[in-house]
Amino acid sequence: MPFARRPPADTSVVAPHGVPAIVRSFSHAGATLVVESFGRGARTFLFLHGIGMGRLAFRGLAGHLRGRGRFIAVDLPGYGAAPEPPRILTMARTADLLAALLRDGGEGPVTVVGHSMGTQVAVELAARHPALVDGVVLLAPTVTRTERTAARQILRLAHDLAIESPRVILVGAIEYLRAGPHIHGKFRAMLAHHPEDVYPRVSQPALVIRGGSDRVCPQWWCAEVAAALHGADLVEVDHHGHETMIRDSASSAAAILAFTGG
Repeated sequence: MPFARRPPADTSVVAPHGVPAIVRSFSHAGATLVVESFGRGARTFLFLHGIGMGRLAFRGLAGHLRGRGRFIAVDLPGYGAAPEPPRILTMARTADLLAALLRDGGEGPVTVVGHSMGTQVAVELAARHPALVDGVVLLAPTVTRTERTAARQILRLAHDLAIESPRVILVGAIEYLRAGPHIHGKFRAMLAHHPEDVYPRVSQPALVIRGGSDRVCPQWWCAEVAAALHGADLVEVDHHGHETMIRDSASSAAAILAFTGG
């Protein structure tokens, strides 16, 4: 049964570049996260993956940020190793779940780094629980206000994957399979969210990173996102698409370090 996932008990694993890590589960209000934490430092980064993905998508990025802080990467409910929740969570409810995680562990404030759908959760977390967030990094923010349909987004993603590397496609295929049979409902939850209504409520410093060839997040949209975030910085990584943090994690890490002051 490939989709019958059981959250792990606390275990020790090896994170990027041989760094010891702890993987555990956290449950609150009927939903469960799988949480991997590693590294040390004054700044804490919280990584939130996109739809169909999981915490492993951030391995390369975290490796390039090694030594610059502490890292928390999660499998959101129903993704990666995290079990399916009784009901698919909205972006806002997912943010509340993460806030419960941070408060339970005495964490925060964190610099929240979201990719794709994870950017929608990231801005909800920053807006709804501002004391827990000191900075926001949005990698390929979704969903454009003019194309909020599943058909359009899937077409955009297909065009984007045509330029991606085999490694990116392999990682994505594995994680989409792990996302399980409810991926259509998760897509609906993502598309029902209007991030443009949330951006003006984010008061923390913000950074937007876009792959220069990203077909899912066009340049005009990312410019709008940055402007709505009270004039956030916008960085483009040339010659890469929607999954630029996987294909060229070094460039994304450099932009994040410049944003956070190294």
